[in-house]
Amino acid sequence: MLRYDLLCLEGLAQALRIFNKQDKTPTYTVANISKESMHKMQVKPASYNSFIDLQDKLHQNICRRRTLVAIGTHDLDTLQGPFTYEILPPWEKRGSFNLHEVFMGQWTISIVGHSMVSMVKKYRADELMEFYREHDLKLKKFLHIIENSPVFPVLYDSNRTVLSLPPIINGAHSAITLKTKNVFIECTATDLTKAKIVLNTMVTTFSAYCKRKFEVEPVEVIYSDGKAYVYPDLSSYNMEVPLSYITGSIGVSFKAEEVTSLLNRMQLQAEQSASGADQCNINVSIPPSRSDVLHPCDVMEDVAIAYGYNNIPKRKLPSLKPLALNQLEDLIRVEAVRTSLMPGALKIVGHNKDHPKPIKIFEVGDVVHLDESKDVGAANRRLLAALYCGTNSGFESHGSDGTPFVPVGDNTGYYIQCSDAPEFLQGRQASIIYKGKCIGIFGIVHPEVLNNFDVPDPCSFLELDIESFL
Repeated sequence: MLRYDLLCLEGLAQALRIFNKQDKTPTYTVANISKESMHKMQVKPASYNSFIDLQDKLHQNICRRRTLVAIGTHDLDTLQGPFTYEILPPWEKRGSFNLHEVFMGQWTISIVGHSMVSMVKKYRADELMEFYREHDLKLKKFLHIIENSPVFPVLYDSNRTVLSLPPIINGAHSAITLKTKNVFIECTATDLTKAKIVLNTMVTTFSAYCKRKFEVEPVEVIYSDGKAYVYPDLSSYNMEVPLSYITGSIGVSFKAEEVTSLLNRMQLQAEQSASGADQCNINVSIPPSRSDVLHPCDVMEDVAIAYGYNNIPKRKLPSLKPLALNQLEDLIRVEAVRTSLMPGALKIVGHNKDHPKPIKIFEVGDVVHLDESKDVGAANRRLLAALYCGTNSGFESHGSDGTPFVPVGDNTGYYIQCSDAPEFLQGRQASIIYKGKCIGIFGIVHPEVLNNFDVPDPCSFLELDIESFL
């Protein structure tokens, strides 16, 4: 599992200090305050099928950005608790207010005219969605999560000040500034386990800046059924890992003291725990910042990382007889014949067309060309392929390797001349001639070819026989 605690500079710096034995692994604590003085978050009931269906879909697509957990950070001194998390139909009246009239509070927009002017304007929820769809490419890709739902989630404080419209954006009223002293963190999610991981990662990472270092204040979350929970849960849990499992898996005969020292450097507090005459266990305390440690194999991996993979002696594993089906699959893969690298590159783009543009792909691989001079009638050639996919074709993006460009007919370098390959657009393609021999081709890929691979954006492609330079 990914080390979430290493995704920011603070986490990396702390991990390095502990690994180099400059600091000890911190003990994270929740401030001991009474429930009466604790900030509270009231979760209102949600009874709309469409919204529940949306949540189910989000569970099925947990890798999509912001569909799993949305994080809001706020200047607590600008707000007044208790807070509420509500799911409201866009036009439903609640008391004396209309949801759309107060939804997102004030937002600052910069207008460019003769000079830069800052203007404050209030938006209804539907207007805000439309504004981001037209003017904000960063937020536009998240609108689909809730824009078609008949209800919207919203967080309020006791004065009905909007904290956030999860998972789209946080309110400007409580935005953090350089003057912020008290930070309120809220996580909304469709998966409670992942929400706890995200919250723990946030508070453990930034608790180093707290006045009482590594201590955070809890919040009581009260659900509509009356059940209440206090977050965050910063308790550690223990795991017993046999020393023999660690040494046997890594292939190094560590002593218990060596293993505990290596684990302590990885922010896992460890000590030797004798469980019997023939067995030695390592008792490992997993802190809330290490959500990636779920199994003894994760502990073993941390020992190997701290020891250094390059220091582990190489060894041959016992040979295993593969399944007959796998053997056949490998045989077919070896005998597969390609005459061009273009289909593979376009297939990759087709499967990744939603990724940010431009997409740049490079490959070096073998293809087979007909060759009557060979006894089998064909020969393997090693080709270099480059593909550029973006909002424009990127036709001008391909360059040379330093070989001199010479006039047509000069065999001392390379030159290009028009070609008529059907996979490229006519008039937008050329052959590469090097020392009198055609060694490659480049151009803008024909739209019909792109359509066959479900690629919506224009692409340019280069294919070059690198054996010709030997």
